[in-house]
Amino acid sequence: MTKKWSSRLTFFAFVVLMVGLGSNDSLRGIFSTIFQEHFSLTTTQLGLIVTASYIGNLVFLLVGGNLSTRFSKKRVLQVLILIWMAALALFAFTSNYTVLLIGMALALGSSTLLNTTMNLITPLLFATAPGFFVNFLFFTQEIGTSGSQYILGSHADGFAFWQHTNLVLLILGAVAFMLLLFCNVPEEAADPADTPAQKGGYDWRIIVPYVLVFGFYFIAEHGVMNWMVAYGVDGLGLPQASAAKYLSVFFGGMMIGRLCLSPLVDKLGALKSLAAFGGVSCVLYLIGSLGGAVTMPVWAISGLSFSILYPTLVMSIRLYFPAQQVSGAAGTILSIASLADILFNVGFGRLVDTLGYGVSIYVLPLAMAAFIITFLAFSRGHGKEQQKN
Repeated sequence: MTKKWSSRLTFFAFVVLMVGLGSNDSLRGIFSTIFQEHFSLTTTQLGLIVTASYIGNLVFLLVGGNLSTRFSKKRVLQVLILIWMAALALFAFTSNYTVLLIGMALALGSSTLLNTTMNLITPLLFATAPGFFVNFLFFTQEIGTSGSQYILGSHADGFAFWQHTNLVLLILGAVAFMLLLFCNVPEEAADPADTPAQKGGYDWRIIVPYVLVFGFYFIAEHGVMNWMVAYGVDGLGLPQASAAKYLSVFFGGMMIGRLCLSPLVDKLGALKSLAAFGGVSCVLYLIGSLGGAVTMPVWAISGLSFSILYPTLVMSIRLYFPAQQVSGAAGTILSIASLADILFNVGFGRLVDTLGYGVSIYVLPLAMAAFIITFLAFSRGHGKEQQKN
């Protein structure tokens, strides 16, 4: 098989996998009430399902990111797919709450690391247009997420449906695994400019700002996902349907933007794209989240400019580290930054209970502003992309 066709087959395997991963990531919310009814769970026990997912993310990103620097990318992908499939098999063939928690940690942890690994490999497959293909890959993930929410949300009627859904995802995982058997997955080529000092430990002067950038970003984006509807209904008095509509517009914009705006990432470069779209996102986000019910539509449409931020941020990590450190550095950065998700979701709920939405909602625009300010201060004059200009 020629290199060109091998790259195409590898990317096709990634697309199949991303559709499955996107669907998998949305299942917790879709089936939460079914879990609660089937296992007779308290609200606290239901919340442990999300906690188990976060723990899985932390462990896989921290440990798996470093292991991926010691083994071939193809082997790492295959092992992660098998772990993900094993979790799906637990979901499909068992009916036990403890096993469900274990499966959630394995499924979401392996899913997150697969997502990150594919993001880092894709630029090696398409060196002439890495930004387009990375963002297109995340577009296919959004198809899986949005499609599953639309289809499964209206048909999920019991625990048996949950098991059947995971059987379908198990088949998608098997297809992706089989396709990768015939692919030559590229490895990072060592950069001659990498110094011996760089090849030692990570440069924490880069790690720490990146952790802050990702941490603030996670709070801003996931704050919309987890709290926009609740804020609209309980904080602004909007009807449930209207608040939900704004959320669907936000994530619909993210899906469309990853398809339509991705060519601009290659034209501008990763860092300039992040500065430009991050700045636009910040302005829209601030106006939309601070103006009450009148400006909610502005907040919703900010999803369009938000779309390229996360995929391009992950891709940009390679601009700051030697080739052999990229995977490990990405795992370290994302695992530490994901603590922001845990702390935010615990703290924000308590803040709302104490101060109400009127004051608490300011956390989200502050996080968005902190994201773009930290990124601009950190990225200016740094990275291989800047040095070439």
